[in-house]
Parts: sequence; C-alpha cells; structure tokens
Amino acid sequence: MTTSAAPGTRTPDTRTTTYGDVLRTAYVLRLLTGAVVGHLPVAMAPLAILLAVRAAGGTMHQAGLLAAAYGLTAAIGQPLWGRMLDRRGHIRTLTLTATVSTAAFAALAAMNPVTYPAAAVAITALAGLFTPPLEAALRVLWPAVAPQPGQQRAALALDACAQELVFIAGPLLVLALDATGGSGLVLGATTLLGLFGTLLFATTRPSRQYRPAPTKRADWLGPLRAPGPRILAAALLGAGVALGALNVTALTLAERHHAPELSTLIPAALAVGSLTGGLLYGRRAWPGSPAGQLLGAATGLCIGTLPILTVSGPIGAVTSALLPGVFLAPLLVASFSSLDHLAPRGTLGEASAWLIACLGLGQAAGTALAGAAGDDGPLGPAAVTVTGAALAVLVFAATRRRLAEHARIPDLATAEDTDREHVHAC
Repeated sequence: MTTSAAPGTRTPDTRTTTYGDVLRTAYVLRLLTGAVVGHLPVAMAPLAILLAVRAAGGTMHQAGLLAAAYGLTAAIGQPLWGRMLDRRGHIRTLTLTATVSTAAFAALAAMNPVTYPAAAVAITALAGLFTPPLEAALRVLWPAVAPQPGQQRAALALDACAQELVFIAGPLLVLALDATGGSGLVLGATTLLGLFGTLLFATTRPSRQYRPAPTKRADWLGPLRAPGPRILAAALLGAGVALGALNVTALTLAERHHAPELSTLIPAALAVGSLTGGLLYGRRAWPGSPAGQLLGAATGLCIGTLPILTVSGPIGAVTSALLPGVFLAPLLVASFSSLDHLAPRGTLGEASAWLIACLGLGQAAGTALAGAAGDDGPLGPAAVTVTGAALAVLVFAATRRRLAEHARIPDLATAEDTDREHVHAC
C-alpha cells in the first residue's frame, strides 16, 4: 500500500500521466464521486443549521453555537475514525459513521432546535463527531488504485480539487434548496446526500477489499509520535488558521465596502485559485525534493496573503484571494503525498485524518482569532491570515532537513524511539 523511496528522493516518471488517464482508471471516478457527494454535508451542515435555527425563531448566538458544535466535533472525530480505518477497514468504519450521522441529521431535521436547545446541541455534536472519514479512506486507497507515481500525483491533485468543489457547491446547494422548500428540505437533503455518497464509496471493490496492515497498538497520539506526520500536522494547523481568518476578512471587507456579496466571492476566489493550482501541480513531476516543495508551496501561500493587507476596493479584495489559493492545493497534495514516506506502517488512514483534523482545527482557531481582531476593520483579520500562513512556512523551514532525511518508520515502537531522539524537530 506504500512506496519505499525516501522522501528526499523522487521516483522518475517514465511517461506523462494525464487527468483523463486517471479518471479512466477503474473505480477512480466512482470513488471521487462518492467522496465528493458524501462530503457535501461538511460544507452544507453549518449553513443548514444556521438557517434551521433562524427559521425556528432562534438567535444568531444559538445558531452559531450549534454550527460551532458541528464543526468542532467533526474535526475531533476524524483521527478516531482514521485509526478505525487502519485497524478495522472501510466497511465497518464507514457503515458505523454513516449510520449514526444520518440518524442524527434526521433527528435534527425533525425537531425544533429552539424548543429543545440542549438536545439540539447533543444531536448536532453527534452528527459532527460521526462524520464519515471519506477523505482519509480515499487517501488510503490511492496507492492501490493508482500505483504509479505519476498516477498518484494526478489522483491526489484531482482529490484536492474535488474537495474544493465540495465547498463551492455545498453552500450554493443550501441556498437553492432553502429558496425552494425551506430549512427542513435543506437538512433532509444533507442527510440523504451524506448517506448516498458514503454508500457509493463504500460499495466499490477497492473499498470492500481493503485490508488493513497489521500494526502494534499505540497511544492516543498514534502516528503523531513520528516526527514527520507531526511536522505536517503543525504546518497545516497554521495554514488552517490562515483559511479561517480569511473568511472573517471577507466579511469585514464586505461590511466596509457595503458589498455583501464579497463575503462569498472572496472564499469562492480562493477556491478557484486552489482548483487552478491543484490542476497545474498535478500535471507533471516538479524538480526538487518533497520537503523543498512543501516549503515552496507554504511560502507561496504566505506571500499570496500579503496583498490582503493593502486591498483598497471590492475588485482588489476578490482578486487578492486568487493568489494564495493557487498554492493551497499544491500544499495539501504535497503534504498528503509525503505521508507515504513519513507515516508509520499501518497508520496511513489515521495520519491522513490527523492532517484533516489539524487543518479544520486551525480554521476554527483562525476564525475565532480573526473575529476577536475584527472590531476595527479588516486589517486585524488580514494580519491573522498572514500570521497563520507564516507559521506554516516557519515549521517547514525549521524542519526541512529532518523531512528530507527521515526514512520510513517501520512501526510505532520505533517511532517512539525516534521521537525521543528528535523531539526538537517540531
């Protein structure tokens, strides 16, 4: 399921792999479709919850509390389910999480969240906690479905771009459904889409036939006891802070320029930039080591956020979000690709889930920090955006040699020994 080359070297490609080649590979299109559709609730649920609470006569404070409960528990649950993927396989993990999350969303759609606030918080948290780990599950399957280096690079780029589509299509779908049938229809659609996508993914042959590699039991940190995954997680935490703060920056710019559409156009421009960058990055093999590419992508993301500090008009505000987006998808692709060499054997699913969780936790922290700094205008949130991206650069700059030299860790026991020797690495 993994490659054996060291992260400081790159296996040369003998031919060019196109996105069409990858999409025509058996099961790839179905796996991507299932992952995208099944992941739509992550993008739809926060807005759907806000609409449901407001439609029931609740306050913005109540709505925000429920949306935050969903986002926080969704991030917390991913490493748990990633570990279950590595130990129990796809079918048990995806069946359990899809069943509970579907039931929780259905219960939330059937109740009045304002009349029963405590129950609404508990049910919403349950729906978030049991979010199916489709991103981690797909990441685990790529080495088997697309075994060549060029195929994996293109597949990971398509994967990253597909996730951007989730966060573009999800909110638009919520707005369309709410205009058609109200918040009840939105929550019902969220429930069904999550279940359908997860079933579509789980019933593919690669998902059914996936067998976890034997591994020793580990403590709650799991693969983060190895320096490599821990470094990647710390860097993506910083990148997440930048992304979360950018959403608040968009809102403050919208208020300053009396242009409400900026609150959606700026995140959309970031997503468009990320789609573009991901597709360009995945088309070919780039020079340099993976460690160098990680540092380069993080540096591009950081430099790309600088114009946000000085934007003076709505057009500039939208275009300023394109450049950091161009480097976002390459950063994610390079990070997840590096896990093949850095994660302890038998922990790829959990390691992927930790990266996803740290990115999400960083977004939550960035939103909170930027919100606290946003009372006096967009400069404070923009500064948080740049600071988060700079943190990712500092992490990769300080650990570049460690990432380049680090060989595969054979098991968690060795990872623990390595961690003691190199605790300064992160």
